[in-house]
Amino acid sequence: MQCQKLLGLMDGQKVLVIDTDRSLVRSLEHSCASAGAAVHTALGGRQGLRRCRTWQPDLVIGVARMPDLDGWEACSRIRGSSGEPVFMISSKGTEDDIIRGLQCGAVDYISKPFSVQVLLARARAALRRISSVPVAGTNGYYDDGYLSIDLGQRRVTRSRVLVDLTATEYRLLAELFRNAGRVLTYDQILEAVWGDVYRDSPQYVHVYVYRLRQKLEDDPSQPRYLMTEHGMGYRFEKQAFGH
Repeated sequence: MQCQKLLGLMDGQKVLVIDTDRSLVRSLEHSCASAGAAVHTALGGRQGLRRCRTWQPDLVIGVARMPDLDGWEACSRIRGSSGEPVFMISSKGTEDDIIRGLQCGAVDYISKPFSVQVLLARARAALRRISSVPVAGTNGYYDDGYLSIDLGQRRVTRSRVLVDLTATEYRLLAELFRNAGRVLTYDQILEAVWGDVYRDSPQYVHVYVYRLRQKLEDDPSQPRYLMTEHGMGYRFEKQAFGH
């Protein structure tokens, strides 16, 4: 890919690349820098964790398997301590591996071989999601006594306790809530929450709905709010006050 196609994709963003493969690190460093990002690198998971703490990047790109610290564990630690979005890279692209990466806290999972242009486009989409906040509309507030959603204040509570949602979790909830009572297909959700570059990736929707249920439902195995329409998508179901 020619460098001019990368220009401006990641202007001003701080990107940390973690891998033990020096050639891959150099390639990603060059590509991210060509796209306008400030880039730091780490040759291993433990060094990557230290760089995260000291440099506080906007985005981390790391591999799933490293000899000094398992990439899955590194991702969990990064997400748990500092919260930077993590892109995981792996030679395996099975659905189980993708789901495992997302459940560890990665915002995306890229399988080798991959297009650098696609990786950077998806990285830019992830950073845009994190920095943008859905605004309140005509149905921007909801409170049934158990769950409350205030899009204007970007505030969600369960039993009057503030719920800690990631940016992607919040955007997904907001999209479903704005369309309460209406089934949104997987493609509609992916386009609205993740962007066009995430089409044909329904596993992202499944994993994040699961995570939302764990945080919002009183019994995640018997959800009342985030309902599944098998083979189609999901819908948000409002409840009567006093649920």
